[in-house]
Amino acid sequence: MRSLPAGEPSLPPVSGWEPRYRAAVILWDLVSVLVGVVGGGGFVQYRIHPDDPVIGEVGVTVFAVLVLSLLVNRAWNTAALGQGAEEFRRLGRAFLTGAVVLSMGGLLFDIARLRLWVFLVIPVTAVLVFTSRYTQRRVLHRKRREGRCLLPVLAAGSTHTMRDLIARTRGSAHLGWRVDAVCTTDGRGPGHSDHLDGVPVVGRISDLATHARRGGYRIVAVTPDQHWTPKRLQQLAWRLEGSGADMVVAPVLMEVAGPRLHVDGVLGMPLLRVSAPQFTGARRVVKDVFDRLGALLLLAVASPVMLAIALAIAVDSRGGVFYRQRRVGKDGREFTIVKFRTMVTGAHRMVTGLAERNEGHGLLFKMRKDPRITRVGGVLRRYSLDELPQLFNVLTGSMSLVGPRPPLPEETARYAPDVRRRLLVKPGLTGLWQVSGRSDLPWEEAVRLDLRYVEDWSLALDAVILWKTVRAVLSGHGAY
Repeated sequence: MRSLPAGEPSLPPVSGWEPRYRAAVILWDLVSVLVGVVGGGGFVQYRIHPDDPVIGEVGVTVFAVLVLSLLVNRAWNTAALGQGAEEFRRLGRAFLTGAVVLSMGGLLFDIARLRLWVFLVIPVTAVLVFTSRYTQRRVLHRKRREGRCLLPVLAAGSTHTMRDLIARTRGSAHLGWRVDAVCTTDGRGPGHSDHLDGVPVVGRISDLATHARRGGYRIVAVTPDQHWTPKRLQQLAWRLEGSGADMVVAPVLMEVAGPRLHVDGVLGMPLLRVSAPQFTGARRVVKDVFDRLGALLLLAVASPVMLAIALAIAVDSRGGVFYRQRRVGKDGREFTIVKFRTMVTGAHRMVTGLAERNEGHGLLFKMRKDPRITRVGGVLRRYSLDELPQLFNVLTGSMSLVGPRPPLPEETARYAPDVRRRLLVKPGLTGLWQVSGRSDLPWEEAVRLDLRYVEDWSLALDAVILWKTVRAVLSGHGAY
């Protein structure tokens, strides 16, 4: 048992859950790929090419190519497992790479049957692997919310930035970080206390490496502070080598992450390059095409439900079935949003009389028990069914399936310059705000999430948000 310096919190030994989790992920990935290849190959064998004598050899080749592609694309890298969109981005790249390699192989060696495997077997296999990963992630996140499978963190930096880090880790336990101790410039907390927001202060920043080695921490998080110079950060990295702790440096641009951050070697030194957010190009074309095809498909599937909702609204209360309202879209252009009516006719004229009962945050007017909402409207709002007509907005191009919340003109008139960055992209039918608490979110947090989406947008992030939206809608949490 390690002996800890005076004042060091007693920590449980770091468990071996990380290698076990990684091993489980690899095992179930291999099983999923095997099931997909064998199942798809069996369908090809018995339904399409029953007399093909080399179907087994093709199956072995496809299995080997997919496994190698997962390995090359670092789909099993520990840092990418269990959180964020990067895990699914790497899986997507792996299957795309495998499909391209097999397609080229089929053309080079004139193996026509490989086309069936690329267009039939690989998509089925990808669905199995993605489902397996998501299921394991859900189990891991549940354990983390219960206080298990967490990475002990030692933080060092300014009081303000460490408080922000502590608050974020507590509010997002599913991400797996738990700040167990902090180091400050003078070794004391605010008011010369020995704690910072309930976390023990174990010493000075100058002794950070010593505390990290003795305390058994998994992560050493360095937050912005005037103490840190390039030389000190380099020396800290050297002193942590072999300790088993990962050094994580939070940049000053705290909300910029993902595909916009790059580390480049320039003039013999590493520089953090922040590229401008990309609002045009091939990925945006893919997003626009996906939006419109997705909206068309969803409208076709949901049309019976929408018809039933329209009839229920007409029977329940007087007034039109649809509610139209002016909203602000990309680049500040106004458009008319379409929703199912959930309130009594003339509800907007009642806002002044209800102002004192407003429970909304910031610029939003919200009430948990709004007397203007009809009986049918309450059900529609709980499960976001009132927003189904917005699929027509997506189809016509004024909205996207995923994006910031579409604001009212009077809201945008009061936007601060930084908040106006929300208008750089199309507003969305769903977004980070939708899957993170909806109306329960404070105004500042909703703005932060929207700005984070604008800064770090990617196709993989859109896919994760759409996946999480289903769960948010079914739970009805935060909707009123």
